Amino acid sequence: MALAKDPGPAQQSQEPKDAADQNFDYMFKLLIIGNSSVGKTSFLFRYADDSFTSAFVSTVGIDFKVKTIYRNDKRVKLQIWDTAGQERYRTITTAYYRGAMGFLLMYDITSQESFCAVQDWATQIKTYSWDNAQVVLVGNKLDLEEDRQVPAEDAQKLSSELGFQFFEASAKDNVNVKQVFDKLVDVICEKMSESVNGEAITADNDKGANLKDTPPVSQGGCAC
Repeated sequence: MALAKDPGPAQQSQEPKDAADQNFDYMFKLLIIGNSSVGKTSFLFRYADDSFTSAFVSTVGIDFKVKTIYRNDKRVKLQIWDTAGQERYRTITTAYYRGAMGFLLMYDITSQESFCAVQDWATQIKTYSWDNAQVVLVGNKLDLEEDRQVPAEDAQKLSSELGFQFFEASAKDNVNVKQVFDKLVDVICEKMSESVNGEAITADNDKGANLKDTPPVSQGGCAC
């Protein structure tokens, strides 16, 4: 897997400090995917900028932010892509799956429809991404518990069937946002260390990681 390239000058202007920073031990490309309106953009902004707005603006195509974190004494540069959930952008967004080491697959706990789509999104990950990409299933909008349509038990069961990590979270109340990203990064790092032939993505080489032993995606899913 090739090292993810740094964004071009126009994109660097969005995150001039982090995006231009070449001092890191690992670089991971992550994608946030899921149906429209589940809160993907809000989740990214809460994590990257610690900001939240209730105004909904549908993502057009794809956007990204860069954030550098420290995990296990390593400096990890995250290139996080926010994808559009609408069907008409699907061809555009799936083109970005290649090279992604991790996915946040998001649904809205107040929308059964968005949860029923999880299986389809999981199939897209299997079809368009590396076989060993790591996935965290995220039930967003935990702050709207009174409007819940998706029981946590159902999501936990599906995530286990798919071999995914699972969290419920709230971008609005900043619940489990950092934890979701930390877990995804940790799982990627664990798979890298477990790999017999894996080579770390470092600032000194352009070699990717060969992640192994990812649980296979089952054919089970939401009975809708």
